[in-house]
Amino acid sequence: MVKKLLLLNGPNLNLLGTREPAVYGSSSLADIEQAAQAQVAAAGAELSCFQSNHEGALIDRIHAARAEGIAAIVINPGGLTHTSVALRDAFAAVQIPFVEVHISNVHQREAFRHHSFLSALAVGTICGLGTDGYRYAIDFALKKR
Repeated sequence: MVKKLLLLNGPNLNLLGTREPAVYGSSSLADIEQAAQAQVAAAGAELSCFQSNHEGALIDRIHAARAEGIAAIVINPGGLTHTSVALRDAFAAVQIPFVEVHISNVHQREAFRHHSFLSALAVGTICGLGTDGYRYAIDFALKKR
């Protein structure tokens, strides 16, 4: 059976490449998704990508992932990291392993960014490594049983 992964991106990540490039770099979300698709295909697996600025749409996508047989999720929840108990509860409900990714080092930024509602449930958290964090998270998800 082919391993299926899901790459989720939350609010404002559709603006990557133009949004605060000093913080988030110059790669667009399309660039990140294309690289992720190539990485996963090279491993003989499948990847679905989804981005939304709406919390409910992300929750619906997480719920759907269980029925689709998604083995692991890589998520950059954006600002919902620090505010969304509902997103946390969606992960707890579906029990799909996930890796939390942040392009910037949230611990070097404003104090409100230091807390994540997701980290305690995540199998791993990557922050501050730029868009390479996605690659590392996907590599881990591909290797994890």
